[in-house]
Amino acid sequence: MIHPTNPNPQIDKSENIALMFTHHGNTQTQSKPRRYRQIHGINCLRENPSIVDVAACVPLSVENKADCLPSREWSALDRQLLSVIAPTSKSTFERGIQNRMAQQSSNGNRPRLSEKGLLTPDNCVVALIDHQGQMLFGTSNFDRQGIINNTVALGKAARVFDVPVVLTTVETKSFSGNMWPQLRAVFPGQEPIERSSMNSWDDKNFVAAIEKSGRKKILIAGLWTETCVALPTVQAIHDGYEVYVVEDCCGDVSQLAHDNAMKRVIQAGAKPVTSLSTMLEWQRDWAHRGTYDAVMDIVKNHYGAYGIGVEYAYTMVHGAPATKFPEYAVPVALAAHK
Repeated sequence: MIHPTNPNPQIDKSENIALMFTHHGNTQTQSKPRRYRQIHGINCLRENPSIVDVAACVPLSVENKADCLPSREWSALDRQLLSVIAPTSKSTFERGIQNRMAQQSSNGNRPRLSEKGLLTPDNCVVALIDHQGQMLFGTSNFDRQGIINNTVALGKAARVFDVPVVLTTVETKSFSGNMWPQLRAVFPGQEPIERSSMNSWDDKNFVAAIEKSGRKKILIAGLWTETCVALPTVQAIHDGYEVYVVEDCCGDVSQLAHDNAMKRVIQAGAKPVTSLSTMLEWQRDWAHRGTYDAVMDIVKNHYGAYGIGVEYAYTMVHGAPATKFPEYAVPVALAAHK
C-alpha cells in the first residue's frame, strides 16, 4: 500500500481491507483495520500485514528491507510465501540497482545516453592521425586553417566528454614535423604514438591503444584522407570495428583525392560525420547541464556564426553578461632570434 503522491493520507481507521491468504488450496478472507507507518517516505501497513503487503512496501535500497518488516512473528503461511517471494524480490532489487548504475556515466557531470545506433561518450574512441606540419602543407581541398580549427574543437570536445583519444604521428623527424602545437595543447602530457607506416593499422602500438580503450566505435580523423585515413578505416572495419570519419578534420592533396577516399571508406561501411555533429551527438540534450557550458565555450571559440549566434541570444535575448575571452598580451621575446 504505497501513496507516492500523498505521504500523509488521512486514513479512516474504521475502513477495512481484505487480506487474502491461500493455504492448501483454500482462500481465507480476514478483515483487519488498516494501519500505516511512515518508512523512508512511503506508507506501509503496520498491523498484521501479509507478506504481499510487506513486499509492496519494501524500498529499492537493499539495506532498508528490514525496516519494513512487521514486528509480529511470522506464521507458517507467511514463511512459506516468503520462501517463494524472497528470491524474486532479491533479483528485482539487483535489477533495480543495475539499472541505476547503467544510467550513471563514468563522468559524474553527465548521464549515460541511450545508444541505439548513435555515438555516445561511453561507446567510442577518437583517433587523430598525422596532424603534422608537412601533411598540412600538401593539403589543398579544404581551408587549412579550418582543418586546424575543427580538429582542435574535436579534441576539446573529447576532453569535455571524457572520450579516450589516441594521438599518432608518422616520421616526425625525417619528414612530417611535429604534431600541431594547438592540438598538443589540448592533450598536455600525452605523447603521440610514432610510426613509420602510412597505415596506422599496421602499427601494433596504435592498434593496442585502440584495443585498450575497450570501445568498438572509432572516430578517425587525419591527413591525408586517401592514405592515413582510408587505409586504417578499411582494415578496422574488416576487424569488426565501426568507423566514423570526421571529414572536416581531414584533408588531401586535391579535392578528387579526398572525394575518392570518402567514397571508398563509405563503400567499406564507414559513416561520415563532422566535428560539430559529433560534439552535439555526445551532448544530445541541452538539459544536461554538467557539460552545457563547456560545449557552449567550444561553440563560441570554434564555430563561427553559430558561436556568434549563441552570444547574441545570451546577451540580447536573455540579458546575460557578455562572454569574456582572455585578454591578448603581446608576447615578450625570450631570446634573440637566430
